[in-house]
Amino acid sequence: MAIEYDTLLEQVEGHDFWLSYLSDALQATSGVGIHLAIFAEPFLSMILSGEKTIESRFSRNRCAPYREISDGDIILAKAVAGPVLGIALARRVWYYDLGTEPIGRIRDRFGAGIRADEEFWSSRSDALYATLIELDTPAAIAPVNSSKRDRRGWVALRSRQLSFDFL
Repeated sequence: MAIEYDTLLEQVEGHDFWLSYLSDALQATSGVGIHLAIFAEPFLSMILSGEKTIESRFSRNRCAPYREISDGDIILAKAVAGPVLGIALARRVWYYDLGTEPIGRIRDRFGAGIRADEEFWSSRSDALYATLIELDTPAAIAPVNSSKRDRRGWVALRSRQLSFDFL
């Protein structure tokens, strides 16, 4: 799966923070992770407008982004069956094992930032794991194509854990 990073850099011109942060993150020595996250509406628009400040991913298995995203990583926001339309910073990340942390407690603490309705919460009642990500500095960008064709909702394009610096 490919993202044209040069094209991505062109699309963040005019966003001073993102031009600098992304340029640094794309250096071979950077430890910043880069993630591709798929969003349906209205959540994509809510993220890009800054209205949705917490992204949540619930699952029955330990799958991305669980234990794969870290504070300071970059999230590329891709529309379902569409291009990358935005970028956001993972300001802070929390992981939960829902066998020990009740989902109701997560809803009470993060629900306002997640911006989800009752149906959303009901549909996650059988989840075993949760990843919550505080989003910062969201920015809409001109569309950037991605060759992603599978059904995964989250892909670590470059994991912080896979970055090594050998001398």
